[in-house]
Amino acid sequence: MSQAETAQADAPKIAAPPIATGRRPPSASGFLALFRNELHLTFRRLRTKVLLGILAVLPVLIGVVVKLNTDSPHEGGGGPSFIAQTTQNGLFLVFTALAVALPVFLPMTVGVVAGDSVAGEAATGTLRYLLVAPAGRTRLLAAKFTAGLVFCLAATAAVAVAALATGAALFPLGEVTLISGDTIGLADALLRAVLVAAVVAVSLAGLVAIGLFVSTLTGSGIAAMAATVGLVITVQILDAFPQLDAIRPFLFTHYWLSFADLLRAPMYWDGVWKDLGLQAVYVAVFGSAAWSRFTSRDISA
Repeated sequence: MSQAETAQADAPKIAAPPIATGRRPPSASGFLALFRNELHLTFRRLRTKVLLGILAVLPVLIGVVVKLNTDSPHEGGGGPSFIAQTTQNGLFLVFTALAVALPVFLPMTVGVVAGDSVAGEAATGTLRYLLVAPAGRTRLLAAKFTAGLVFCLAATAAVAVAALATGAALFPLGEVTLISGDTIGLADALLRAVLVAAVVAVSLAGLVAIGLFVSTLTGSGIAAMAATVGLVITVQILDAFPQLDAIRPFLFTHYWLSFADLLRAPMYWDGVWKDLGLQAVYVAVFGSAAWSRFTSRDISA
């Protein structure tokens, strides 16, 4: 045996890297890895940053307009009770901004993100590579849905935090007079603001499931986003017609503004529970539809 062969035989054996066998990683760690990846994909996009920036600017514009209207010598029209309360306590700008953002701005931004979640990756071709890896379609869809919920929290937080900062800068802070006429301390009011923001974010869960389902129906991200946002607008219009009272309680937007009942003493939860229950039904129905479509869809093209 040559000297080179002897040295090779005496060298320590190094295990070769494992060959991919198609086996999936453990469920928890595999899901967390997919979830982190989805968060990274969602929040690194310039579009997402722009949408969050627009949401953060909205309370600033509302606060400035209310401040100018308050300081103006011209007679004002009064406006909604939230706006009137804002002039007395800046914390109410949080509730005002959420009441303005929830019917239009928040659902549109969530619709864009949810609608693009599957269709956008299908259009760019990255979805094929994700499914070739041993990720599992169910796990991948669950990660996308969970990332959508996190975006709902981030979008709502962008509105609430910007509103709180703007309200504190433009208006006085202190004890808060609720819409029921009762007065609570600032600390209690801040806790209610956090609770209201959480309820608003969860109220968008049904829309996330709808957007995810629409996103599995097409390979065009733009088409999925347009369809989801268009659906939100259509449902909002239908919800405005009293002639449709028979179906309005079943529309996912119907109880969105029920968070105002949390600004009473005591808090009135009936509308909030109806809202959360309705969102759970939409998540179950459209989440199942999205799963059925996604797990049977051919993404080989």
